[in-house]
Formats: sequence, structure tokens, C-alpha cells
Amino acid sequence: MDERRSPSPCSSRPSSPRTPPSEMFGPVGIEAVLDQLRIKAMKTGFEFNIMVVGQSGLGKSTMVNTLFKSKVWQSTEPNLDVPMPQTLELHSVTHVIEEKGLKLKLTVTDTPGFGDQINNDKCWDPILSYINQQYEQYLQEELLITRQRHIPDTRVHCCVYFVPPTGHCLRPLDIEFLRRLCRTVNVVPVIARADSLTIEERDAFRSRIQQNLKTHCIDVYPQKCFDEDVNDRLLNSKIREQIPFAVVGADREHIVNGRCVLGRKTKWGIIEVENMAHCEFLLLRDLLIRSHLQDLKDITHNVHYENYRVLRLNESHVLPRGPGWVNLAPASPGQLMAPGPGKVRKRANKDTKDEEC
Repeated sequence: MDERRSPSPCSSRPSSPRTPPSEMFGPVGIEAVLDQLRIKAMKTGFEFNIMVVGQSGLGKSTMVNTLFKSKVWQSTEPNLDVPMPQTLELHSVTHVIEEKGLKLKLTVTDTPGFGDQINNDKCWDPILSYINQQYEQYLQEELLITRQRHIPDTRVHCCVYFVPPTGHCLRPLDIEFLRRLCRTVNVVPVIARADSLTIEERDAFRSRIQQNLKTHCIDVYPQKCFDEDVNDRLLNSKIREQIPFAVVGADREHIVNGRCVLGRKTKWGIIEVENMAHCEFLLLRDLLIRSHLQDLKDITHNVHYENYRVLRLNESHVLPRGPGWVNLAPASPGQLMAPGPGKVRKRANKDTKDEEC
């Protein structure tokens, strides 16, 4: 009769994943890793790139200034003497914001001229081309034999889309833009200038927009297929119920009941930006900065950029110097304006299949 031998305590064979943690006789200092990560983050800081898209007059610049409580973007007053731009132009500005010793390199890209023309056919092409150009630039840096220690990250981590407060439903332009861009970048739609709607109109408008997104298979951020655990699912489910957020932007302070608040002054009172009874700006700020900033960057790198990278490498059929050596020519303008692949790749650490909408 064979006897089962107990494993030797000196055996170097790794334990099974099902094996419970071994009993420890005292702390070894594993928690110090968190301090190391914190010190490194304080030294290097973070990068975050955001794009704002919407028609003129919806308060995009003001909203960005309100989000980061600084003059990130100078608002321009409408001038009848200045002709409206005939084509979509993209402008980027970079600021370094420091809070409690932590530095955030923030890049904001504005899209003046979007949707302002009589004929808005393919007005999304310059935006899609710009996003793919940043992916291409990052990819070309990765393919270098001698790479930089830190590759500058100019990829767009989030696109905030401003929906006009019509009170009806999404326009064909909104639907076409969201359908194309949500496969290439994280898109967060918001109802702009929500103070022009009553509470009842706002809720009804939100319900119709959610139905439009579902009908046209538009998967905005946070995507349900990327929820990693129960806690993520619970948190993101609440967020998805509130999207699009009804927001109001303001970069001026007013005194209300002895308090200094950000708000918009009207004839009938002051609309407080950070008051949930007035608008949902706090939900947008929490999503973009306080709870999901790193997740936006992770999905950009692991999903959207990875989709672009796989597509570009599959297009180049040149492997002249053995396995792993790729001679990749720069992307053509047509490739940059092409929409992303229809399939959405899962994160690398999830053992699941690709899904199609």
C-alpha cells in the first residue's frame, strides 16, 4: 500500500493557487510597498489627457476650468466681427496642476467648429484622426530599438461629449459621432447647460438618451464588460444609471448664506455648481478625477491602444529580422481616419472572450 508523502518544508516547488496562505510568524513589511509607490508617484506625477467635444456655446471651456478649479482654458466671448471657422480645428493646451505635493500634467484638447456648419458630414474625421495620431506616435516610440525610459503619453484618455439641452433625444449627428468614437476612446456624454431644463425635463431627456444609446448599441464609459469584480459592478451600475450627467459650469464665486460657492448668477438666484440639488457636476468630477482617473488610463492603454496596435501590426506583413522584429511604416491619413475595430478586446488579465455589440 502506497503511503502519501507530506511535502518537505524545504521544497522549492511553488504552492497551488488553492493552497491557503501560510501562517506567518510576524510582519515582513509588505505594506511598505504602498509607501514606495506613493513616493514614486509624488516624484514622477501623473499625466491625464482629456478632450472636450461639442458645439460652440455649450460651456466646454468653462466646464474644464470648473473641473480643475483653475484657468486651464481661456473662454472666448462671441464676436460677430470674427468669421466662424469653416473647418474643424483642434487646439491643445497643457498645464501642470499641483495639489498637496502631487503634480498632474493635464492636457486639454478642444474642438472648436464641431457641429457648427450647415453640412456636418464627416465632421468627426479630424477628431478620429487626431486620436489615432496619438496612438501612432506612441506605437512608433515603442517600436524603437533604443526606447526612452519614459515614453511621453499624449493619448486621449477620455472624451467628454457635450449634448445640447434640446430636451428631445440625441440628434443624428450625436448618434453618428458616439457610434464611431466609442470604439476608439473612452466617451463620457454630458447634458450641457442643464440649468435650461426643469428637473422633470432633465430626467425625461436622460431616459431618452439612454434609450438611444441602447438602441444604437453605443457603449459609453464605464463599459459594462470591463467591470472586474462585484464592487466595480455595483459602483459602475450606479454611474451608468446617471449617465449622461446633467452639468452646469461656472468659474466665478458668489456668496450664498455666508458661504463662498462656485455658481452662475441669474435673476432668480444662484445656481450652485457643487450642489447636487442644482446639477450633477460632482458626479462628473468624481468619475473623471476621484474614482476612475487611473481606470480611464488603464482602459486606454490595455484596450483602445491595444486594438490600434494589433490592427497596425497585422497590416504590416514585414518581419525581416526574425521573430518579434517589426518594420512598421507610419500610418497613412486614410488609416488614421478609419474607425477602430468592431470587436472590443477584454483586458489582458481577464480570461474572457471578445464581445461584439
